[in-house]
Amino acid sequence: MTTPERREESLATLLGGRRGALDATLPPVAFVAGWLLSGRMVAVGAAAALVVGALTALWRLRGGARPRAVLVGLLGVGVAALVALRTGRAQDYFLVQLVTNTTSGLLWIVSIAVRWPLLGLVVGAVLRQRTRWRRDPALLRAYGRGSWVWVGQYVLRIAVLFPLWYTGQVAALGVAQAALSWPLVAACLAVSWWVIRRSLPADHPGLRHPRDPAPPQSAPAQPAPPQPAPPTMTGPVSPPVMPPGGASDQPGATPT
Repeated sequence: MTTPERREESLATLLGGRRGALDATLPPVAFVAGWLLSGRMVAVGAAAALVVGALTALWRLRGGARPRAVLVGLLGVGVAALVALRTGRAQDYFLVQLVTNTTSGLLWIVSIAVRWPLLGLVVGAVLRQRTRWRRDPALLRAYGRGSWVWVGQYVLRIAVLFPLWYTGQVAALGVAQAALSWPLVAACLAVSWWVIRRSLPADHPGLRHPRDPAPPQSAPAQPAPPQPAPPTMTGPVSPPVMPPGGASDQPGATPT
């Protein structure tokens, strides 16, 4: 029977991935728009991306987002703009995205291989469970399977963005980046949540309640092996041998 928690709560409500993915959507669109409207000037596109990135960061901060996450997103926009300005090629604004997606995909694969799936680490940190979920074999297996969905989204981004970057299709890169940001993250959250639910047994209490494995039961005491019976004598019993001299040699005997 499905518990209410597993039916109502999802990864989208826990992680809020759609809001965070806006940081990766608006600045690239602004870069491409500024680049096209200015007659393909990389400096104008970079300035537009930085302005939109700063406004998005302020909006996120007012909405209660963590300052560290907002600053990391704004730093990514700044690095991407700096790379494009340094090389003078507009498509290189998206080079940072290619590198980060490749690195992230490899990290997720390694985390699954060493049985520390990143999806479990992220959800465990949000739920303040630390690493308790790793002691639950069912949750460990479910997080491992769900993490493969996230590996798939990085592979998809690389497969789409790399050919466009290599051929210098800047406008198509902007469209692809927008399509592969929050819509893909929303789909990834939904699919990975479905995989986790299918992987957990029906009686599992849910993500918030990891189950510790049952303690090993001690082996039952083995009965003691039967002791061998003392040997029995089957032959005739010999009479006791009398000492020389007869009964008179025995202590306390009266001589006749």
